[in-house]
Amino acid sequence: MIRSGSVLFYKMGGSMNTKNKTGKFRIIFRFLKGNIRFFVGTLLFSVLFTACNALIPQIVKYTADHILVLDGIPDGLNVRQTLLLSALLVAASAVLSGVFNYLSKMCLAKGSENFLKSIRDTLYHHTQYLPFSWHVKHQTGEIIQRCTSDVEVIRNFVCRQLPEVFRICFLIVLYLGIMFSMNVQITLAAAAFFPVIIGYSCYFYSRIGKRFQDADEAEGALSSTVQENLTGVRVVRAFGREKYEIDRFDEKNNAYSNLWVYLGKLMSVYWASGDLITNLQVLVVMVTGVVFAVNGRITLGEFMAFISYNASLTWPVRSLGRIISDMSKAGVSMERVAYILEAEEEDAAVKCEAKSTDRNENAENIVKKKKAGQSEATLDYKIPARTAERTSEDSENKGCGEKQTLGHIIGMKPAMDGDICFRDVSFSYSPDHPVLKNINFTIPSGSTFAILGTTGSGKSTLVHLLNRLYDLPEDCGSITIGGTDIRDIDRQYLRQNIGMVLQEPFLFSRTIRENIGITKEKLLDEEIRHAAEIACVDESILHFTDGYDTIVGERGVTLSGGQKQRVAIARMLMKEAPILVFDDSLSAVDTETDNKIRKELKKEMEKATVIMISHRITSLMQADCIIVMDKGVIQQMGTHEELIHQEGPYKDIYEIQMNSDIRLMEGGAACE
Repeated sequence: MIRSGSVLFYKMGGSMNTKNKTGKFRIIFRFLKGNIRFFVGTLLFSVLFTACNALIPQIVKYTADHILVLDGIPDGLNVRQTLLLSALLVAASAVLSGVFNYLSKMCLAKGSENFLKSIRDTLYHHTQYLPFSWHVKHQTGEIIQRCTSDVEVIRNFVCRQLPEVFRICFLIVLYLGIMFSMNVQITLAAAAFFPVIIGYSCYFYSRIGKRFQDADEAEGALSSTVQENLTGVRVVRAFGREKYEIDRFDEKNNAYSNLWVYLGKLMSVYWASGDLITNLQVLVVMVTGVVFAVNGRITLGEFMAFISYNASLTWPVRSLGRIISDMSKAGVSMERVAYILEAEEEDAAVKCEAKSTDRNENAENIVKKKKAGQSEATLDYKIPARTAERTSEDSENKGCGEKQTLGHIIGMKPAMDGDICFRDVSFSYSPDHPVLKNINFTIPSGSTFAILGTTGSGKSTLVHLLNRLYDLPEDCGSITIGGTDIRDIDRQYLRQNIGMVLQEPFLFSRTIRENIGITKEKLLDEEIRHAAEIACVDESILHFTDGYDTIVGERGVTLSGGQKQRVAIARMLMKEAPILVFDDSLSAVDTETDNKIRKELKKEMEKATVIMISHRITSLMQADCIIVMDKGVIQQMGTHEELIHQEGPYKDIYEIQMNSDIRLMEGGAACE
């Protein structure tokens, strides 16, 4: 993460590519600490399981050498005793092997699931506290893929493949040791093929790995196409684009299918050629063993044991090559997950800034600028007397004094009913594109403040800064509430005391009741109904068959745009916050309903400080103060009556909107 000008930037950008490999193992393996006993148990029981299996060929060897003798018919009693002993030994080995295998799998299951849960919990918790700017710069689908698919790849490698590597290595050492003890030459003949098998597997999987990655990306593209189509099903139906969407899906689906067909061909070649090498190795061991047995250099039992041990080694050796090749795939997933975990949480970033020695210096420079009158393009507006009277008694303690920018104490929880002051605020999302330029205004406590401006003028950015979705850098001005710099206020406490309704509100795929009451626990139905009545949405809700228990669907698809906005307003009212922000939140509501809602809100929120952002002047006319913004600068400031008598953008917009309304009314009358 780097700082550039006036906002935090993340190096990675939208693609989430990362080259940081130093901490990936440290970050991932820290999740093993709490589960180390399970993985130790897995390894221990795997060793015992493998050792028990290694006994069975020895029992076969003993049985063959004591029964299938070459110099006559063996004694019947000895045969029965030998067979009984062998059967008991095989049964005991099989039982112990099964028990140890069961215990190994149980330990592995507990350890791997705990490991997986720990990573998922940490990732989910961590993403909740990452800066808003981080989420803006990264695609949601990419984050989800890292938190699910990549985590599963890591779990599969760390919790399954690594223990399997340990078991295979132990198996190879144990079995080859036993084979060497019986005959060195046959063992060397068998072992000579193992490097070839492992090397071939590593080579194949390293070359095919890119194809698997392409297949994963094709699957992601296919899933995104389906998700986008289902989310935008209304638009597809409205424009009759079903055929186009089907063709688009077929294109993605064909690409995905063709990749897997090609992968199937490559895998077929691998398995066929691998089987050829393996069978050749078995043939060499068998021929060598037969020659040695005929010449009396090994017994029949040793020959049978060799065949058994060699057969038990073949598949693990082939698997070892695949697992080694999968290490690169797991390494990529570790880097991708580690990237998210290493991203700095927003509160951690603020604490680091608070320790900076430059902080007080910057604050003092701001104060010196103010004293020297260096604030450029500042519009000093006097709030009307009726508003000033409401706040006069608190102005001494809650006003915007100069000293508020000095002495930062992180995590404060002051009263949130003071004046809101923007002083010399400048901000940009990227170094070359400033969004706000030297903004200065004061919102007295309990007043209604309105912001009017064109798209891209910086209106919503003011709200994002106030709510600390983006942190204002120290040398770019200050925002205070009741004289306290918001950078000193506990972030969660600040957001709990600011109610926001956005132009495009997000509703969860739950009931309307749950969406309205999501800000609090244990709400009464009467409280939810009351909030809905104020937002003028109660009647619409009752028209649904299930009323307040109606599922709104994904992204609120069940509701119209205006209904979603009104449900969001009701949800905000349940919060009972002292500061309320309406960011063009009634744009989808007709003018009559808009006025009705505002009247109800004014009664309900008499003591709250209200900030309204809108393109409609009719929605802002009753505000105590209105500012007009353009290209990040305040162009005008005043009441509605003052601004319509001034030459400027407000008067121009007012006349355009009024004339449009008149023409619409005349057109409606003509139609009647």
